[in-house]
Amino acid sequence: QVQLVESGGGLVQAGGSLRLSCVVSGRTFGSVNMGWFRQAPGKERNVIASISANGYHTFYSDSVKGRFTISRDDAKNSVYLQMNNLRPEDTAVYYCTTGTFIGATYYPNSGWGQGTEVTVSS
Repeated sequence: QVQLVESGGGLVQAGGSLRLSCVVSGRTFGSVNMGWFRQAPGKERNVIASISANGYHTFYSDSVKGRFTISRDDAKNSVYLQMNNLRPEDTAVYYCTTGTFIGATYYPNSGWGQGTEVTVSS
């Protein structure tokens, strides 16, 4: 069973940066695609960034493109989300998952961790 542990969230002012981390256990990490989702209060959980198992392909939602960067370190069974130029609308709980690509669309195929909360003040 896959276990996902997210960390790195916090309170930051608009324009600031945070780096989220997710440690994965229970799967051969190098063989899985990874994605980051977020859920703002009262809204649906949506994918914002994803990376292929080989690390060659990354995808971003329009809302974060150019500001966020997803990366992975297979030696550490970890995926990261570098978030720059944060905006108040980035305030949400952030989750990582394993998943499957159908074309460029990423679908989660694991359960959810506890998430890590990001709050961006204006």
